[in-house]
Amino acid sequence: MLKFNRRAALALGVALLSTAGLPALAQDYPSKPVTLVVSYAAGGGTDAIARVFAARLEKALNGRVIVENRPGAAANIGTEVVASADPDGYTLLVGNQGPMAVNPHIFNLKHDPAEALDPIAMIADASLVVVVGPRLPVTSLAELLEKAKAGELVYGSAGNASASHVATLLLGQTAGIDLKHVPYKGAGPAVNDLVGGHIDFMVTTIPSVIGLVGDGTLTALAVTGAERFAELPDVPTVAESGLPTYTASAWYGLLGPKGLPQDVRDKLASATAETLADPEFIAKLKNDGGVPSALSGQAFADFMAAERARWGEVVKAANIKVE
Repeated sequence: MLKFNRRAALALGVALLSTAGLPALAQDYPSKPVTLVVSYAAGGGTDAIARVFAARLEKALNGRVIVENRPGAAANIGTEVVASADPDGYTLLVGNQGPMAVNPHIFNLKHDPAEALDPIAMIADASLVVVVGPRLPVTSLAELLEKAKAGELVYGSAGNASASHVATLLLGQTAGIDLKHVPYKGAGPAVNDLVGGHIDFMVTTIPSVIGLVGDGTLTALAVTGAERFAELPDVPTVAESGLPTYTASAWYGLLGPKGLPQDVRDKLASATAETLADPEFIAKLKNDGGVPSALSGQAFADFMAAERARWGEVVKAANIKVE
């Protein structure tokens, strides 16, 4: 019996040594905090969605989830951080169409996001809103477009290739007007300059401005989705305001470095689905102008490929050159 126990102990020790350094199984994941990288400054729409998502995802994963802002270079910095991370599921990205679908048409990227990142699940889709500040006293989108036709207006965005940037490009192309672009490192800094009267208007995420619209600091002229936003019932859509073919939105998804273990991907997808089905999360998302998505895995990848083609046409028509 003693001899058998010694052999059993030796075999167990060899087994433990042979599995050292291998990725943790899904049932052990996460065994340490998970970092959700946001490629924009705090205070913008992506940051707001990420923080609401992270708070509920913690419950689904039964582990700590931390949001880390890594803004700069039109969201390429934060995206690159995740693309270069170990594919262990502890460094993830809350990405949107800027770095995923637009940047590849503009920048010479170190990593193509379609090749360097694993799509886990889409989180939400949200309308944007056209807002003006004190520098431009107009009360309708039609007035804004007339001002633009009379002289070049200056708009701000969350950065080159961000949702706010390309949505405004599409607005200009649809209306046949020229606009001057000032990119920022996130919606938050851009909104500050809009309030300060340094730029004329923005097409931006609803969470980044809804409080300022509510207190009268900014004026909302139109929302970019197919329907009006419930919290701004008197604000028409762009289509209702004279541009019937125009729609645009911001979408947000969860991605990880290429090569995530399948069991970890499955657990993250399941936790995301659980999060998106939570009534409290849905209510908070609605307040931010968003609706939860049902896309995951290959369906999410296919959606991003279609978005990349769509916004590529807008970028090409605008002849954007960013060094």
